[in-house]
Amino acid sequence: MPRRSIRWLTVFSALLIIGVVITQIYWVKQALDLRHRQFNQNAHVALQDVAQELASVNGVMQTSNPVEQLSPEYFLVNTNATTQPDLLEHFIKDSFQKHNLITDFEVGIYDCTTDRMRYGMSLSTKTNDKTSAKTSNWERTDKYPYYFGVRFPEQSAYIVGNLNGWIWSSMLVLLAVGFFAYALFIILRQKHLSEVQRNFVNNMTHELQTPISTIRIAADVLNSDIIVTQPERHKRYVHIVQEEILRLQTQVEMVLSIAKAERNSLNLKREKIDVNQVIDSLLLPFEGKIKLKYEAANHFIEADIFHFRNMITNLIDNAIKYSPDLPEVVIRTFNKKNCLVICVEDKGLGIAREYQKKIFNKFFRISNADVHNVKGSGIGLSYVKQIVRSHHWNLELDSALGQGSTFSISIPQK
Repeated sequence: MPRRSIRWLTVFSALLIIGVVITQIYWVKQALDLRHRQFNQNAHVALQDVAQELASVNGVMQTSNPVEQLSPEYFLVNTNATTQPDLLEHFIKDSFQKHNLITDFEVGIYDCTTDRMRYGMSLSTKTNDKTSAKTSNWERTDKYPYYFGVRFPEQSAYIVGNLNGWIWSSMLVLLAVGFFAYALFIILRQKHLSEVQRNFVNNMTHELQTPISTIRIAADVLNSDIIVTQPERHKRYVHIVQEEILRLQTQVEMVLSIAKAERNSLNLKREKIDVNQVIDSLLLPFEGKIKLKYEAANHFIEADIFHFRNMITNLIDNAIKYSPDLPEVVIRTFNKKNCLVICVEDKGLGIAREYQKKIFNKFFRISNADVHNVKGSGIGLSYVKQIVRSHHWNLELDSALGQGSTFSISIPQK
């Protein structure tokens, strides 16, 4: 599938997922609002019935609209007469059960002589429990001389409890959407890995074909009869073959080492090595392109010499490849506290900040043509990171786009 089609498919899927989530949230909110309105309406009708019953018992005229809602969970009921607590409790429970208000509630009766709410009780239509309730913070009004207040402290829990079916169905929809989003993520990730693998195979093929072609040409020359009469030339071509075979071995060993390091099965053969001497031995193929600044008084470490050589070679090779025109590469060593620090510095293209962590990922290569157009396998810096981590060293990068890069490796010394 073309990349553009996948991009549009991803955008459409993301919009679809967002639309489903927003729709589900909207319908749940609508259902909650509807339940709130139904609850308030039922409570209003039930309390009107209670007011009518009390008016009949007290022999007074009932007002046209005796119920007033002061807040979502608090109602006042005008009675036009004093109210007996036991009678009020009986009427409220009967009316609430009749209108299917099976919940806990609190009742307070206003005392006009003290201007306070009295008889604060917590009641329930679910059980016969009855406990006292605080009435000090209840709202009061000057409209009525006689009234009582009813509060529903668990109104929200009651309404949500009635929406269990909606909530569970919403959770199932969101779970299905989550699985769909995860599946889409896995598909896109697998496609990305497939592209990375294809790029790696192409780049690695190029990297391996170069020394193979050189070896084939050198072998043809060595196979000629005239080369026997030219010992210096013979020696030079033998040396070329040896160098290219070593290059091939390094490439293959690098790939195998990364695979072993990921499985935590990389076996390091640590030995005491002279860093200056090892670096000097690596500079022959670079024909004087590297400047050395040995400032370390103690330049001995314990490391696997094979992987150490490959690690430094990779850093030097990267510094040269990504330096335009004449490379200016400097290798500097110095002691810092109880560590030997090895710095590979260049004045090349540099690395943008957003890529500075990603370049150590396996197979990652900066794809912007303005940044580089250099061939490579994309595993060099990943290999460097694996070797540093396997030795328990520390790797740091200091770089800015257009100003070069400095890779610093801190190695603890005994």
